[in-house]
Amino acid sequence: MANSYDLIIIGGGPAGLSAAIYGGRAKLKTLVINKGTIGGLVDTTREIVNYPGYVQVSGPDLMKDFKKHAEHFNVEFLKEEVISVDFSQEEKIIKTKKGKELSAKAVILACGSEPRILNIPGEKTLRGSGVAYCATCDAEFFEGEDVVVVGSGDQAIEEGMYITKFARKVTVIVLHDEGVLDCNKVGAERAFNNEKMEFIWNSTIEAVLGEENVEGVKIKNLKTGGSSELTCQGVFFFVGMIPSTHFLKDSGLETDTRGYIPVNEGMETNLEGIYAVGDNRVKYLRQVVSAAGDGATAAVAAERYIEELNYFNSNIIQSDKKILLLFFNVLVNESLEFSTLLEGLISENGDEYKIFKVDMATKKSLAGKYQIEKVPAVVVLDKGEEIKRLDCSMDKEQLKSQLS
Repeated sequence: MANSYDLIIIGGGPAGLSAAIYGGRAKLKTLVINKGTIGGLVDTTREIVNYPGYVQVSGPDLMKDFKKHAEHFNVEFLKEEVISVDFSQEEKIIKTKKGKELSAKAVILACGSEPRILNIPGEKTLRGSGVAYCATCDAEFFEGEDVVVVGSGDQAIEEGMYITKFARKVTVIVLHDEGVLDCNKVGAERAFNNEKMEFIWNSTIEAVLGEENVEGVKIKNLKTGGSSELTCQGVFFFVGMIPSTHFLKDSGLETDTRGYIPVNEGMETNLEGIYAVGDNRVKYLRQVVSAAGDGATAAVAAERYIEELNYFNSNIIQSDKKILLLFFNVLVNESLEFSTLLEGLISENGDEYKIFKVDMATKKSLAGKYQIEKVPAVVVLDKGEEIKRLDCSMDKEQLKSQLS
């Protein structure tokens, strides 16, 4: 089917594009769905100096290289917004805002994050009229004007310094005591030495002022409780990010209280065949390099899952013999001894049964599907349907009677 894929990746940032490269190289039919510009938030980054192999590169240029690499491996791209998913079946269903319905054997969620909104008076009504969240997108519109930056983390300070290339003055509103910023030490030192940057300490912003355009901000001092107004023509908010996972509501996917997706070391979520990478997952470091690593890991895990799924469907579900799914662990002697006994018994008693050995260490998805927690274990299938489970006795006659 034209809309059926091995692997669908939702999100075209560095994590999604890295996954696409690995998926395409593995000869999986791979699609990247991205609602905005390829590259995600990285596309708004003017300068990257810490990605291996690139001493200095712009975000858009680096993402163009990622996309070109993925296209080399025949990865397809679709500019659409995903509005709902159905992960309840083996074939995962994805629906877009324009009415497309696509399916995939595995899905990688690389949908990233978006700026946190404070919802203070004037923020929403003046968005695009002086209120902004991306310096590289909007800083040039404030040439020679006064700008306020809200936040003191790495993003706030780096973006604030970029704004100084255009603005007359940049005033940073900081929650902490004088001299304390949340950014890295190098960034803080550069900011303090920037003649165009000023700081208002122990303060927060209460409102954005103005009718049609930003005219100023109302600032509250957290120590004195007093409020004051500062004239400015622009306000940039850098107060954290929230994961873009709202479309996954009611999908059965586990998220934490903030909406981030927990995963294991293979980027696997709580749902079989669903992986999460990059800024929308629970993680310690949110950088281009860590996102790329996430994507590579998830794509390799997805490839193995799909390979296992294809083998199971073609050799187990369609088998004309009854299948004995034998779950074992090479580190458990009892399971190895039982495996030898069962294989010998089957070879002695005709061809009614076929054994499919499942190593718990490498085929975790099958173990999860049949809720196997202890080995040895045997599930008996007929045309893919479970008909019974064996008592894994080491008594040959007792085992033989269960198979008769």
